[in-house]
Amino acid sequence: MIHELRLNKEPFEAIKKGNKTIEMRLYDDKRKLIKTGDTINFKLRDDETKKLIAEVVDIKVYRNFNELYSNYNKIALGYDQDENADPKDMLKYYSDQEQKEYGVVAIHIKLR
Repeated sequence: MIHELRLNKEPFEAIKKGNKTIEMRLYDDKRKLIKTGDTINFKLRDDETKKLIAEVVDIKVYRNFNELYSNYNKIALGYDQDENADPKDMLKYYSDQEQKEYGVVAIHIKLR
């Protein structure tokens, strides 16, 4: 199955460089459709003509982003070496209530 996800510039570039290998999302109905072996077409939010194609190599579900962050290094999550990886960063996308309701997912990807 092929899925399409939009990304802001920073995570898009981190995936393109091969640093970010974990895409983090809410584990809502749309993300529950993503399975190992599927393809994700990532589109740059500001210029959807720019795309990256990745294969889903694994999926891990967590209760919240605190739990997810504790299982991965910050580079894999899309942070630079000199940045502080903070699960609260995800609150600009997903509320605590949404995390409690759906859980969150770490989608392990590999560029094609």
